[in-house]
Amino acid sequence: MEQSAFRLDGQLALVTGGGTGLGLGICQAMLESGARVVMTGRREDVLHDACVRLKGGAQYLLHDVTDLPSIPTLVEEVEERFGPLHILVNNAGNHLKKPAVETTDEEFAVVLQTHLFGAFAMTRECARGMIARGSGTIVMIASMTSLFGIPSVSAYGAAKSAVAGLTRLLATEFSPHGVRINAVAPGWFDTALNRQAFAGDPGRLEKILSRTPLGRVGDPLDVGYAAVYLCSPAAKFVTGVVLPVDGGASIGF
Repeated sequence: MEQSAFRLDGQLALVTGGGTGLGLGICQAMLESGARVVMTGRREDVLHDACVRLKGGAQYLLHDVTDLPSIPTLVEEVEERFGPLHILVNNAGNHLKKPAVETTDEEFAVVLQTHLFGAFAMTRECARGMIARGSGTIVMIASMTSLFGIPSVSAYGAAKSAVAGLTRLLATEFSPHGVRINAVAPGWFDTALNRQAFAGDPGRLEKILSRTPLGRVGDPLDVGYAAVYLCSPAAKFVTGVVLPVDGGASIGF
């Protein structure tokens, strides 16, 4: 297969929550593969700094994915300013680590609003144009909690499990129209958020590494490169899959 099959030259990618962590890694990988990138997020300083780190290769728009009524306007603005969208990556998220019996209905709803309702609304609005044009790719960000049980993350796990299921369901609707949708299920990665969590709970990191065959946490670019593959011509016959990018954690013991 030609090397160009793994490239995204000239394509326009919209990455939600692109300013930090895995989102930033996804934006960097997309840029390296020739795509044009627009990232969204709630904090302008974070988005501005991310664009500087990416050496001006990306643009940003302020947006909160939980503001569902504003999403059609966001997608319209992106396409008016930058052109038709070829790629959507639903990366924006939040987290709640709390025992299920202590998790309130409101806390549960906030997590689902971001990961599930926000991702669905973004997908629906971007897919309208993609379906009309007969092409496009969408990447959802699932989780290890989509694949196996992890304690004290009931809201997050429920949301991410729903994202994995939604990926399969939407693939059956969108694929006949030339629009592929897949998900990446990241394991544990070297992000600022995780470093902070591991610093306060070294036993957690030891447990994670003990069941990860590659014996280390991942680099955010690993998720980025997986997303690039799923959006590239190299994956033109791949749709509806949930791809673990986890160093083997989901099959480790």
